[in-house]
Amino acid sequence: MNHRIRYLAVAALATLSFAAAAQPKDIINPPPTAKDWADIAKLPDWSGVWNPNITDQDKQAKTNQPPWRPDAAELIKFQLAEEKAGRPPPLFVDCLPEAMPAWMLITHNAMEILFTPGRVTMLGESDGNRLRRIYTDGRPHPEDPDPTFHGHSIGHWEGDTLVISTVGVLPQAWLAISEAAGVPNNGDMKITERIRLVDKDVMHDEIEVIAPKILTAPWKTTRIFFRQRARKYDIVEGVCLEGYHAPGKDKYGNDIFVPIKHDVGGNRVPPK
Repeated sequence: MNHRIRYLAVAALATLSFAAAAQPKDIINPPPTAKDWADIAKLPDWSGVWNPNITDQDKQAKTNQPPWRPDAAELIKFQLAEEKAGRPPPLFVDCLPEAMPAWMLITHNAMEILFTPGRVTMLGESDGNRLRRIYTDGRPHPEDPDPTFHGHSIGHWEGDTLVISTVGVLPQAWLAISEAAGVPNNGDMKITERIRLVDKDVMHDEIEVIAPKILTAPWKTTRIFFRQRARKYDIVEGVCLEGYHAPGKDKYGNDIFVPIKHDVGGNRVPPK
């Protein structure tokens, strides 16, 4: 082997060694394979748009309340009295997300569920287009997750049931039983869900919430969703702050949104 060929061979080996060393040992989001996509077809059919059973939500708010700690129970009692008096407390304001687990517990909006390799994604219309990512690629929860409104969710399939574990939810996120009654979870909350079809177009989300700072024991409840397939029920863009603005013009004649004054409950302040 002449010197030039020997040099090129050594350089090539060095390049391969460097590339191998630079390759991460545990790729978080590897490119999906054809088999990964084929496996999606084996999952249950959750396509379409899912709407919550609001009648059942209202019923459970009366018949299956969480085991509140005494101070939390007092707050809920006050909130329900205010709601009955026509003064519902403004829990969900300023376009902040309903967050977990309130999204699944008390939402009145439609949602859509998408399957992709290694992930289940939930999309909703409210809160400026809400989003949940549920990782099904076998990853664990982070040891020290950065708290977010919807937390960090991982899931696995047990037959036709998706089992989800959620941690790392912001302590300010409400554990709510209605749109006007709820308590901030105050941290250390853990949520387990078991989602499955109980009929062709009926889905149950069996939820267990552990929130030691506001509950005396784990709380279990089930929320019901029903499927709509007609095109008129497609998910649409939801921009929650758009209602606080009106179309207008700036001094240059450009189309802009002009803020509308509103009170703390989100109601528009009438002009004087």
